[in-house]
Amino acid sequence: MPDLLLELRSEEIPARMQRRAAEDLRKLVTDALVERGFLYEGAKAFATPRRLALHVAGLPPRGEAVREERRGPRVGAPEAAVQGFLKGAGLASLDQATTVTDPKKGAFYLAVIERPGRETLDVLAEILPQIIRSFPWPKSMRWGGASAQPGSLRWVRPLQSIVATFGPETETPEVVPFSVDGIAAGTLTYGHRFLAPGAIEVRRFDDYGPSLERAKVVLDADRRKDIILHDARDLAFARGLELVEDEGLLEEVAGLVEWPVVLMGSFDESFLDIPAEAIRATIRANQKCFVLRKGGSDALAPAFILVSNLEASDGGAAITAGNERVVSARLSDAKFFWDTDRAVSLESRLPKLDSIVFHEKLGTQGERVQRIAALARELAGSIGADIGLADRAARLAKADLVTEMVGEFPELQGLMGSRYAALQGEHPSVCAAIGDHYKPLGPSDRVPTDPVAIAVALADKLISLAGFWSIDETPTGSKDPYALRRAALGVIRLILENEVRLSLSDVVLPEAFDLQPAGRRVVELDLSGGLERVQAALEALPPDTDLFADPRVQDLLTFFADRLKVYLRDQGARHDLIDAVFALPDQDDLLMVVRRVEALGRFLDTDDGRNLLAGYKRAANILRIEEKKDGRVYDAEPDAALIASAGEPEERALADALASARTSASLAVAAEDFEGAMRALSTLRAPVDAFFDKVTVNAADPALRANRLALLNALRAATREVAEFSKIEG
Repeated sequence: MPDLLLELRSEEIPARMQRRAAEDLRKLVTDALVERGFLYEGAKAFATPRRLALHVAGLPPRGEAVREERRGPRVGAPEAAVQGFLKGAGLASLDQATTVTDPKKGAFYLAVIERPGRETLDVLAEILPQIIRSFPWPKSMRWGGASAQPGSLRWVRPLQSIVATFGPETETPEVVPFSVDGIAAGTLTYGHRFLAPGAIEVRRFDDYGPSLERAKVVLDADRRKDIILHDARDLAFARGLELVEDEGLLEEVAGLVEWPVVLMGSFDESFLDIPAEAIRATIRANQKCFVLRKGGSDALAPAFILVSNLEASDGGAAITAGNERVVSARLSDAKFFWDTDRAVSLESRLPKLDSIVFHEKLGTQGERVQRIAALARELAGSIGADIGLADRAARLAKADLVTEMVGEFPELQGLMGSRYAALQGEHPSVCAAIGDHYKPLGPSDRVPTDPVAIAVALADKLISLAGFWSIDETPTGSKDPYALRRAALGVIRLILENEVRLSLSDVVLPEAFDLQPAGRRVVELDLSGGLERVQAALEALPPDTDLFADPRVQDLLTFFADRLKVYLRDQGARHDLIDAVFALPDQDDLLMVVRRVEALGRFLDTDDGRNLLAGYKRAANILRIEEKKDGRVYDAEPDAALIASAGEPEERALADALASARTSASLAVAAEDFEGAMRALSTLRAPVDAFFDKVTVNAADPALRANRLALLNALRAATREVAEFSKIEG
């Protein structure tokens, strides 16, 4: 079967765009082929700093003929409908359509569309220019004289050549005949910019990769990563050192070189007085180099790994020396920042936060810190943390934002604050909380475990969420500029992995309204004390009280529920069980929600659970049918006297079992004993089975029928003590 080879060579492709661009190219081409009826055996895309390449294997030389019948409007339909049908079917007039008579729907027009099979080469020549012209680069440019013309090609950097060939392995492939902005597809490509700049003729993919390799270009990005990683490890091992691996940096560096050459440089050992994280950030950010540690130790070594794109005649000595000079200069800057920052206490930096705007609608960083500290104090009491230490940590947590080091390397915020706090003699829990209050930053990031750190990390995230919800800056679709989804996931992981008991509505609600315009407050009224007491409470409220909860608060709680569902699904929990628990009211204690879902899953894995669910489904179906037929809801309590006097033995047994099980389940749930609640429900299995086996629900006596339907509703109510069984599949 013939193959397609496509290469788009440009001046440069930024490393951060390469993976996405390769995947976009593969998907765009293969989707366009499949849409036209051309199936293939496999496709793989590649990217280097100067080229995108695609290999599509197993394409047919010619597409199959297509015959399609398209039904049109009825005979005598309005002219607009007829014209639309003709246009869509590609017919010139109704003479080209046939008339078909349906016994039920009458006569209607039918178009038979036949398309002959097309040569694959012609189809490729049609789709490839369109894909190139509309390629979805995040950023692109025009260049040269053609850039003045409307509709000229936009590409990430100037497009220099196109290779496009199609044909079987046993024959000489043909060039796909097309051009884009004067660049014609051909068979010539070029190797490494400096090591092998001459032209290379390629015809098929089997020759393409080896030809580039001889021209000092490693086509596969994953292979470039493997070369860099293994050579770096070997070079470090030979010096008695260990590589500090960095997947993100490895991916970036592999996108900067076509022919990776790994070298080692060094710097003055005196720079090791700088915190290791700052050394790593300096060398990583400025020189895209890897740091090394001393063998068998966490201490950094005064050396680094660099990756060149050249095989130098001097073995890389000049390249290494140049990098060493730059690294030394950058580390000198970092040492100056470190020495300067240590001379000023974190607390003395706090006034500067009052002049830094966090958000125009949410105030300054200083005001934000005050809110975080207030919430951290409240949370500390709930999770067993020292309130004073939580307050201290929260007040100092953002102070490093105005340090020289964090100003240069924002990714070190929190970490540098922790280091400076330790030098100042702050309590270890305060230092840990400052360093960890941004954590976790993602699903695989470490979760703080120190109680003070937990309190401050929760407060930081909850204040951000409440604040942005209060000004209607919420995530929409794929847009989340303030990383609020990540913040919510962080709250969920902090709570669940540390088993923190926290009612979100008790925390989020007041914090959200603290950020509302001055004068607005939300209060809770006890409505159980009778009308006179409620009236008295209303009269005692200040005139600025808002008695209606802001809907954005409920929206925020729903957002947490949605994030928790995603988290639990990723952990392997059944989505229907999550929905069944969340369907109950007041499910804002995330730890209890998770425990209830787990207990429900274990219960439904037993025979008792499965059979009770089947009995519930049967009862719910009967109720739905009869309530719809009768136009009423059977939600009254069953008449115990009627059951005792006229009921069947199985009916009486179910009524007794329901009363007992519902009470036991309710008490167990109140005691947060969800396993006990499930055990209480399991006692219903036998009486439910016996009831459906022996008792006729739709009795001739209307009163008895209504009472038996009420009994089925009691079963529905009993299961709602633990979950909304109607949400459970099966």
